[in-house]
Amino acid sequence: MAKKIVIHIPELLKEHNITLRELARKAGVRHAALSELSNGKRENINFNHIVKIAEALNISDIREIIDLVEVEDKDS
Repeated sequence: MAKKIVIHIPELLKEHNITLRELARKAGVRHAALSELSNGKRENINFNHIVKIAEALNISDIREIIDLVEVEDKDS
């Protein structure tokens, strides 16, 4: 099984009842960058963005934001 990093932005938005634009403003991160993270379109993760998201949403456990999950290997 392969592993994949998952960013839980959609879940966080629902949980905190805010929009992506509001999170971008609160965290001081570009809306486009958060959108790419949210949609899994970003290849590289800026850990400073993760810290800013955590601070904006008052999150102390990084696992609420980012997770490592097993996925089916496409080559199998």
